[in-house]
Amino acid sequence: METIPVFAQSFASQFLIAMPHLEGLSFSRSLVYLCDHDDAGVMGLVVNKPSSLTLSELFEQLDITCENPSVLDIPVLSGGPVQPEAGLVLHENKGNWDATQQIGESLYLTGSVDILQAIAANRGPELFLVMRGYAGWGDGQLEQEINENSWLITESTRDLLFDCPYYARWENAAKSLGVDINLLSREAGHA
Repeated sequence: METIPVFAQSFASQFLIAMPHLEGLSFSRSLVYLCDHDDAGVMGLVVNKPSSLTLSELFEQLDITCENPSVLDIPVLSGGPVQPEAGLVLHENKGNWDATQQIGESLYLTGSVDILQAIAANRGPELFLVMRGYAGWGDGQLEQEINENSWLITESTRDLLFDCPYYARWENAAKSLGVDINLLSREAGHA
């Protein structure tokens, strides 16, 4: 029987980098910011997969008037396969919005419409990612996937979250580990 290593540390506030062999629309070439990791499981947000929905369209769906034209073309990200209808905003600066919880040293997650109203009125956080859905793993599930070489783990950085273009985040996160992810085999295996 194969022994699964026990991971005593929490992976919260770190990035998961999908290995090239990880297939599927949700996680292929994905970079996931891990929001929470405890005995119940892990919750994360895919931060490099823009959907076809823009903030302009989302505001229209929610009947929010936008006074901030600079945000209209920002894509809503596909945050993961769990509850794809759920809207979440990952942002810096706590603000005074409902349903906000701190998930990192200076990062917050808000799941209420008032933050979208603030963004539309140019009173929201300066740095933010809007997404629908999230990624989730049950107790021990992510640790199993890491043991199976499906993911690399690295420290998260503000630059990768908010400044790096979406299409470059996956590769740049791997480069932060000194890895050219495109040179890794697409086949899973163990030495």
